[in-house]
Amino acid sequence: MRREAITYTAKQVAELGRDNIPSELLSGQGLVYSSPATLAYNSPGAEGFGVKRAGLAVPESVMLIVAPGCCGRNTSIVSSMPQYEDRFFYLMMDETDLVTGRHLNRIPDAVSEVVSFLDGQGKAPRVVMICITCVDALLGTDMERVCSACEEKIADTGIRVRPCYMYALTREGRRPPMVHVRQTLYSLLAPMEKDPRSVNILGNFAPLAEGELQKHLLAAGVKNIRQIGTCETYDEFLKMGSANFNIVTNPEVRAAADDMTKTLGIPYIELTRVYGVRQVALQYQALAQAAGITIDLEDDKADAEQAVFDLKEKYPDLTFNIGECINADPFELSLSLLRYGFKVDEIYATLAPEKFKYVARIAELSPETKIFCNMEPTMLYYDVSSSHAHISLGKDAAYYCPGIPNVAWNEDIQPFGFQGIKDLMGRIDAAMEVRS
Repeated sequence: MRREAITYTAKQVAELGRDNIPSELLSGQGLVYSSPATLAYNSPGAEGFGVKRAGLAVPESVMLIVAPGCCGRNTSIVSSMPQYEDRFFYLMMDETDLVTGRHLNRIPDAVSEVVSFLDGQGKAPRVVMICITCVDALLGTDMERVCSACEEKIADTGIRVRPCYMYALTREGRRPPMVHVRQTLYSLLAPMEKDPRSVNILGNFAPLAEGELQKHLLAAGVKNIRQIGTCETYDEFLKMGSANFNIVTNPEVRAAADDMTKTLGIPYIELTRVYGVRQVALQYQALAQAAGITIDLEDDKADAEQAVFDLKEKYPDLTFNIGECINADPFELSLSLLRYGFKVDEIYATLAPEKFKYVARIAELSPETKIFCNMEPTMLYYDVSSSHAHISLGKDAAYYCPGIPNVAWNEDIQPFGFQGIKDLMGRIDAAMEVRS
């Protein structure tokens, strides 16, 4: 067996082309290595907003996890968090269930029992999410039909029941788990009279950090800016159905936004989170044109440029290693840092074909930047001594790069726009200051 981690330079990948990305850099092409760096990435219930926690993003919802013990056990980390107390329930599957699928007949009774129990405590939910695993994917379970049976069982309560798929097997498919769970959540919204002064921000399950996006929307006359992560009640969440338009900040919510356009008549504008000052400015200009509003970018843009300038002046030769457990696209972030004049030595991330455009540009600026795949089994033999970085970005990069400063940059609250650039530059400066 090979005794070193497989890696390719940006130049090598660029020369091979988008359609010939090495299989070792792609997920779903071989064995998966669940290193400590990828535990949060691979385990949907471990931490962050995996499928289970994401499924409870709707206020006043609870979740019934239908799974063998091994699949349900990792939820204990999430259920120990105070805000998720009394929100997770379990229907355990035994070996006979795995073979015959008899557990499906027990799900409506289990949902009824959960609702009755919570109602007795004065905590009746508005939504029950049923989370199922790869077992039911292999069985071909029709969860829409199962959820309909559950709603019939508790018809007198008016409680909605929706499916939540924790299918690692579909990670490479057309509707991977994190795309599907967003569609499920927003499918709860019903058509409402449109409010021309209301806008939804659709992206992650936690809200965007307060920044210039909200400021410019309010200045343009928007009265209500709703995000699923800021809704405190189910009724407040339902008001998202009255939005005049949606702003999509994460490609994984694009399918849900398409659904909302078709079923609710709410169009959307897409803004991608990027860390290049020029690219952020161009997106805001596109937003202003599409929404018919005026946005004055000068002060915010100047502040972001100053933050970059200050860090570059203080650390002119700063070199980064960048992981993928981070509130950024690691390839876009690497490209932005290179454009600012910094150096990027190593990137630890799965390279999907749609990210190739960034690698091609990275190759022009830094052809020797090395690309590793977190999930590649040979990462067992990664040698930290080969790196020349001064600092690492991303929680996973901290594992690969002991002994140098790290900025995890993976908190729930999401950075965005010029404010995100300023905050990141400040965090990098603070981490370097501690080291020095």
